[in-house]
Amino acid sequence: MESKSSTTGNRDNPNRNLHGSKTMMASHFLRALFRIQQTSTSSSSAGRSRRIRRAAYASMAYSAGTRRAWSRALLRKLRSRARLRFPRRLSRAATPQRRDMDQAQVLRKLVPGGPSMDDCKLLEETADYIRFLTTQVRLMQTVMDSISS
Repeated sequence: MESKSSTTGNRDNPNRNLHGSKTMMASHFLRALFRIQQTSTSSSSAGRSRRIRRAAYASMAYSAGTRRAWSRALLRKLRSRARLRFPRRLSRAATPQRRDMDQAQVLRKLVPGGPSMDDCKLLEETADYIRFLTTQVRLMQTVMDSISS
């Protein structure tokens, strides 16, 4: 009985595949960085940082696989070569009132693929997306630490 409960515990653990996905994310990201370095020796720093950002998002989405809605949405966006646009800061007068927005609507705007999800699925996908973003940040910190030393 003990092995059955330990098997069930592993299956219910959301972090059980995080180590494997971290390794996959690292290999995709490092491969993409190598390609960026090989092909863009004379490009602008803005273009280079845009390609690095896209590589980081692509490696995160590939390592998550297609089982998650946010990774499918992110991969679709990257495949269509749409640029990941980050909104500019608006003046205070032009900023929409946050009180008018439902918290679920705010999450739907932040999580890739969020507009098509119901509330329960949105929370589950948000938790998974945050976990992968945290892994991505740690990976990039490790890469920067190894480059700077």
